[in-house]
Amino acid sequence: MRSTPWIALLAVTGSTAADVVNKRDLAHSEPHYPSPWMNPTAQGWEDAYAKAKEFVSQLTLAEKVNLTTGVGWMGEQCVGQVGSIPRLGFRSLCMQDSPLGIRFADYVSAFSSGQTVAASFDRSLMYRRGKAMGEENKVKGVDVLLGPVAGPIGRVPAGGRNWEGFSPDPYLTGVGIAETIKGIQDAGVIACAKHFIGNEQEHFRQVGESQGRGYNISATLSSNIDDKTMHELYLWPFVDAVRAGVGSIMCSYNQVNNSYACQNSKTLNGLLKGELGFQGFIMSDWQAQQSGVASAAAGLDMTMPGDTVFNSGLSYWGTNLTLAVLNGTVPQYRVDDMAMRIMAAYFKVGKTLDNQVPINFDSWTRDTFGPVHFAVNEGHQQINWHVEAQADHGDLIREIGAKSTVLLKNEGALPLKKPKFLAVVGEDAGPNPLGPNGCADRGCDMGTLAMGWGSGTADFPYLITPIEALQIQAIEDHTRIEAVLNNSASATINALVKQEGATALVFVNADSGEGFINVDGNEGDRKNLTLWGNGDELIKNVSSLCNNTIVIIHSVGPTLVTDWYDSPNVTAIVWAGLPGQESGRSLVDVLYGRVNPAARTPFTWAAKREDYGADILYEPNNGNGAPQQDFTEGVFIDYRALDHANIEPIFEFGFGLSYTTFEYSDLQVEKCNAGAYKPTTGKTPEAPTFGNFSTDLDDYLFPESSFPHIWQYIYPYVNTTTSLADASADPEYGQTAEEFLPPGAIDSDAQGLNPAGPSLKDQPGGNTQLFDVLYTVTAKITNTGDIVGDEIPQLYVSLGGKDDPPVVLRGFDRMRIDPGGTATFRADLTRRDLSNWDVEAQNWVVSSSSKTVHVGPSSRKLPLSAELS
Repeated sequence: MRSTPWIALLAVTGSTAADVVNKRDLAHSEPHYPSPWMNPTAQGWEDAYAKAKEFVSQLTLAEKVNLTTGVGWMGEQCVGQVGSIPRLGFRSLCMQDSPLGIRFADYVSAFSSGQTVAASFDRSLMYRRGKAMGEENKVKGVDVLLGPVAGPIGRVPAGGRNWEGFSPDPYLTGVGIAETIKGIQDAGVIACAKHFIGNEQEHFRQVGESQGRGYNISATLSSNIDDKTMHELYLWPFVDAVRAGVGSIMCSYNQVNNSYACQNSKTLNGLLKGELGFQGFIMSDWQAQQSGVASAAAGLDMTMPGDTVFNSGLSYWGTNLTLAVLNGTVPQYRVDDMAMRIMAAYFKVGKTLDNQVPINFDSWTRDTFGPVHFAVNEGHQQINWHVEAQADHGDLIREIGAKSTVLLKNEGALPLKKPKFLAVVGEDAGPNPLGPNGCADRGCDMGTLAMGWGSGTADFPYLITPIEALQIQAIEDHTRIEAVLNNSASATINALVKQEGATALVFVNADSGEGFINVDGNEGDRKNLTLWGNGDELIKNVSSLCNNTIVIIHSVGPTLVTDWYDSPNVTAIVWAGLPGQESGRSLVDVLYGRVNPAARTPFTWAAKREDYGADILYEPNNGNGAPQQDFTEGVFIDYRALDHANIEPIFEFGFGLSYTTFEYSDLQVEKCNAGAYKPTTGKTPEAPTFGNFSTDLDDYLFPESSFPHIWQYIYPYVNTTTSLADASADPEYGQTAEEFLPPGAIDSDAQGLNPAGPSLKDQPGGNTQLFDVLYTVTAKITNTGDIVGDEIPQLYVSLGGKDDPPVVLRGFDRMRIDPGGTATFRADLTRRDLSNWDVEAQNWVVSSSSKTVHVGPSSRKLPLSAELS
């Protein structure tokens, strides 16, 4: 299943509407066919595939198609559902947002964002968060949790959905996504890693959405990514997701090198299923499918929500997939492979036909009774059971919030110790006057910011605001506390903060989200990196009047703090991320020292927006064609970009302060006896099929005697049996696969294994030797202060090549150390950690360049170094 090397990105220029990209220069994605079929001997998937085989072998063609095709937008209770198989007692699979909770449901928790928990650098917290989210989804009857997120990774700091993921560092994101997946799936729910791949901005992600805003484009944005950058940066965390056993991966709206991500045979067949050996199923993002047979051949396994356009009643699959199998343009093995992958993912997380939890909520209304087919007001029954799912997860969310709060500056102002007078300033300290869920999908910025906006949200069961938590603490301490929760009330603010003995707490924020919502001109992506609500001026004003000003930032990523961060009157700066429902209490835990801060910033705080290099494409640059977003910076994003350009940041990646101090010493490097790397060889078996299917069109006629036909609902059946062409109603019906598909697209012969991929009995995620340990690194960390605290030692590697970043993160730990105590930090370096992608060999190689390991508390403070022999 090898293909020719992915063509390198050609020179493409232009960043404004006036610049039109020459069509001859557009990046191109090489075809890769056929779609790799599942491997029932893959390590960790054997039992799941045995159960899937037993189930799928009993299915009719229509039932297999039902598994692959959504029933349509608002067709049933979840944001996405496929058809059921009543004959075997299999209810419809429920797919539901989001990466931080359960969207559109009541009595569920609102967790901290992925980016926030990434700041904890705590694997255990990442896992426990995933497990708790999985438990709540299971209680509600959700089968597939649409998260976690590694795309966007955070190429540009203004990217609207960066907060849904973890970090622009691929290693940290890889750890975050893997631990979250393990937690979700250990709870018995299928995780869906998303968005695959190159989905790094909201502008131009969908044609209709863009045209509605006056952008005259006819195709979605193309993320143009070269082969080396793809492997070393954007694909990296998805490798970790696959190794963690993720059951599902969602392909994205954008194009990759001018081929839609949900029908890009190079990325889906070549990279994900071939090179990584992914054994789960690929589902489309909602309305991201662009074709029928072509997307099936390119590796798509499930279409969401099923209709081509919301509520159209039309589908690329459903009836059309049934007909494609009947006319031979989609081979039986491909549909069998889709069904096998879906059911293997189902059984892998411990699901059975006997333990199916009924879907007990409805995404479209909170009414107890209503239409189960909400889009067409059909099927009135009980649709909401209002089941409590939160358990004690509020305690975990509070712990995550506190352990993920980053102390960026402290001139002795923190921790607070029964202050005499607190002057609290800023709308971000208080409640949204419409209530915590008053804006649909959190599509506004009023009151304290605890999550961004869009489909990656959940309704708050409650939201503890900072002012509420501060008032409770103030009562205990007999502290005077007053607040002005209006950023524009300058006279009142001035009169408050200039009073003698005031400790000013200034709360500010910066928001962003998904592109279907526009908040104050921010079309998903942020317009700029300044604070919202005139926050920067608010800080400068307060700090000019109060010599003890503490700034608390809730944000979706970095903001520009250059104008005020080094003021002597700004005595402390705290980044609290998007902490979720326990926002106020988790913050107060840190401000008052109940939790000693240890978190590290998961991104870089630069002095200027331009320092980051890459940026949002805000205007189309290819006429009315697909806007071209060229990833010409390669792997140099975030701290790698600033390090490469020798630009000093304000706060570097991995930086964070504590209320105690630590010292690093005694770096040791032990070389391990790993064998030489050998490319994978061998072949797959021929494409398997499971069961037979009728070729009689009469057998696929809609069974009117069995159940009523629901308008707009997507079925696998035909409405006429006069001919396949009549049943299709496609004016272009009649072409053979050989006439419109690339060569080899439906080949069923045994295929060669990818040399960089796993063997037939290996764990999926790439050539298993990539994960051999080559070196073990240890260092001593001593708490030189007088209070207990956590420290986060970080291991970086200099790969040594001229095209490599100066350092890349390759290890970390979070360690609790008593005053005067010493702990040993230990990290393994794998072959993968020390390798580069060779675009000629199409494999990973450890280059001959000299390599150095560094250990320290941040990416720019690395006191210990040693060369690798």
